[in-house]
Amino acid sequence: MVFPLVCALILLKLLAELWLALLNRAEVRRHAAHAPAAVAAIMDGATYRKSVDYTLAKNQFGLIEGVFDTGVLLAVLASGLLPGAFALVGAWGAPGVAWTGALAILLVVLLLGLPGLPFEWWAQFRLEARFGFNQSTLALWVTDKLKGGVLALALGFPLLWALLSLVGWLGASWWVWGFALMFTFQLLMLVLYPKIILPLFNKLAPLPEGELRLRLLALADRTGFAARTIEVMDGSKRSGHSNAFFTGFGRFRRIVLFDTLVAQLTPEELEAVLAHEIGHWRRGHIPKMLALSAVMQFAGFWALAALARSGWFNPAFGFQSGELAPAFLLFGLLGGVATFWLTPLLNLLSRKHEYEADAFARGALGGPAAMIGALRKLAQKNLSNLTPHPWFSGFYHSHPTMLEREAALAGN
Repeated sequence: MVFPLVCALILLKLLAELWLALLNRAEVRRHAAHAPAAVAAIMDGATYRKSVDYTLAKNQFGLIEGVFDTGVLLAVLASGLLPGAFALVGAWGAPGVAWTGALAILLVVLLLGLPGLPFEWWAQFRLEARFGFNQSTLALWVTDKLKGGVLALALGFPLLWALLSLVGWLGASWWVWGFALMFTFQLLMLVLYPKIILPLFNKLAPLPEGELRLRLLALADRTGFAARTIEVMDGSKRSGHSNAFFTGFGRFRRIVLFDTLVAQLTPEELEAVLAHEIGHWRRGHIPKMLALSAVMQFAGFWALAALARSGWFNPAFGFQSGELAPAFLLFGLLGGVATFWLTPLLNLLSRKHEYEADAFARGALGGPAAMIGALRKLAQKNLSNLTPHPWFSGFYHSHPTMLEREAALAGN
């Protein structure tokens, strides 16, 4: 009964996703003809109508893609493809060696990504292009995919080999050390990603000398944020969307601004965005999220070890009981069926952090005007959905809605 139960849980997740998406679609359409008064103060009529069209187009595309992805997963699980792939790769080495298991996992994951490539292409070169966001070329898109595949093999293979080897080295306690290895790797990536990996895809340069740099560095000084650098990333070569993010920790922390963001906002508004990002650091959000990630990873490794030892998990999908490599793959493919239901709780915490960072920015700048101005411009430029269904927003959104953030900033 294990396999039918897993299939039922996968379909239940899909039904929940479709229901939430359709709720959101109906809410957006309900306000399509006449924007609420609060929304009309943020977007002019033409921009609002375009944002509605963009939201509905993404919604329809997401519905189709979600059904397709679920169908592919069910077909792969039922077809015997996974045991066949492991048997094929396993024949290249001695029985049970870690390197063949690691290679089989990576090859299966890469192959399972192929059916979704037409959807990714359509999203980039049809949907995003239709609304003026796509700046990429086909050559750049293909190059990105190839680089991503090579990186997955280069980083994933030694990591998986080490994790699978822990069983032979340490026995039943392997999962504790597996968690320690994975969490250490995660911390290492926080440092190495912006320095080594991100530059493989984007150019990063220090914010040029001038009034903006002086303003932002002065803000960093008075808020106690000793960043090594504020960098600008050439996000415009792929998309017209704008963003900013905080990465690293300790002396390796840095703020990265998209060049599109620098072009769209005034110096005061960019100062507000930087103050918001500094607020995440000053309120301790980074270590809090790392601690939560550690707890979830620890629980995940414990569950993985228990499933691999069980006499029912692997055999339900055509594998021998006790084989760790297939359990790793199955856990990766099916883990989202369980963690999906934690999404609203994790996003509730994320939205709390966003409110706190907004409040910090308001305090650092002596008022909410610059932050509200930045949020309004970002909503306009990114064609944000300003009328999401509350249940959809509560489940999926890691940030409060524009109207919620503006009300909180204004003290309402």
